[in-house]
Amino acid sequence: MHQLRRATTSLCKRTNLVKVQQRNLNIHEYQAQKLLKQNGINCPNGSVAETPAEVEKIAEVLKTPDVVIKAQVLAGGRGKGFFDNGFKGGVHVCSSRTDLVQFAEKMIGHQLYTKQTGPNGKPVNKVFVCERYYLRREMYLAIMMDRKLGGPALIVSSQGGMDIETVAKETPDAIFVQPIDIKIGPTPDQTRKAAERMGFSANKIQEAQDQMKKLYDFFIKYDCSLLEINPIAETSDGVVMAMDAKLNFDDNSSYRQPEVFALRDRSQEDSREVQASEFDLNYIGLTGNIGCLVNGAGLAMATLDIINHYGGSPANFLDVGGGATQKQVSEAIKIISSDPNVKAILVNIFGGIMKCDVIALGLIAAIRETGIKIPLVVRLQGTNVEAARKIMEESGLRLIAAGDLDEAASKAVRISEIVKLAEQAQLDISFQLPL
Repeated sequence: MHQLRRATTSLCKRTNLVKVQQRNLNIHEYQAQKLLKQNGINCPNGSVAETPAEVEKIAEVLKTPDVVIKAQVLAGGRGKGFFDNGFKGGVHVCSSRTDLVQFAEKMIGHQLYTKQTGPNGKPVNKVFVCERYYLRREMYLAIMMDRKLGGPALIVSSQGGMDIETVAKETPDAIFVQPIDIKIGPTPDQTRKAAERMGFSANKIQEAQDQMKKLYDFFIKYDCSLLEINPIAETSDGVVMAMDAKLNFDDNSSYRQPEVFALRDRSQEDSREVQASEFDLNYIGLTGNIGCLVNGAGLAMATLDIINHYGGSPANFLDVGGGATQKQVSEAIKIISSDPNVKAILVNIFGGIMKCDVIALGLIAAIRETGIKIPLVVRLQGTNVEAARKIMEESGLRLIAAGDLDEAASKAVRISEIVKLAEQAQLDISFQLPL
């Protein structure tokens, strides 16, 4: 069970809370395969296209009679996804140029919805057209940083080409996890055991080991937090090949990997997250209706938990950090309030390095600049808290004070419910207007 939990939770990032723990750069499949090829890893031949005309030209130079067209979005589950025009499937095998062009027209420029995109979907600006291969067997391989192990873990399965979550749930014994000593890398014995557990043909074990070693070297060289190949396969002509690739890179390595981080596709990211990063704010959009502004990741997580405890639903994770400026606080409020689902905002600040009066000034500046009428519940404790309370009292704005986190969370939940009901009844409740 321990191996199962590590594999499913860390690899799949199934919840927003996993995402909170470590921020990563994701890149598209075509970009990932290009990098892998440059480092000696076998991948299908193919190219990326932005128009149906480009798609047809790519198909003309590929060697296989059939080709595969894949929508390029930063989300899993493409094959079972659907488009805003009703077209189903973000991955298709094409046996004719007519089908290929028609599929490209139905993909490019449309929104793709999968189980990982969220309700807004992801825009498909490009498609990847590659050679189609007939596979003897499909397997799964991933390398990830495991916090409990304190280093990399090699995760493999004989059941590739399907969701690892399904494998972990239905046949957990099919997942094999090996800790890797980061000082020496995977040993020949480890890669041999992994290749055997994956089910490679006996005469392909050595080639599989060679590809695994190259994949691990790539993982370390490029500061990956996750390298996932699903499937890694043995083709009909006996080549061990990475048929698909998902790569995540630790954001903390951006200064060491400028060429990799230049590949970031902002069109695939939440615009609020992009805006927050410009002001060094840690923001992640969620699906609830109570905005959160907190200092410190641990306190932010606790705030999300207590909102849920009182029956509410957080709209975001936002950590302004320990030493945020008035400008950052103001921008944080603007970002939170830009979410149309937000009915109330909970500000929870424990002033240490961060001074409570700076928070108060930032809140007031944001309210006056934007004219927002979303009610703010404010819980401040710590450095300069009395000065902060005086600033808020003298501001002429109705900021709803709370003495502790329980009170703040329960007030925020109740107010969000009142605002929602008022909107449904088309009533104007002006919580934030001057006295």
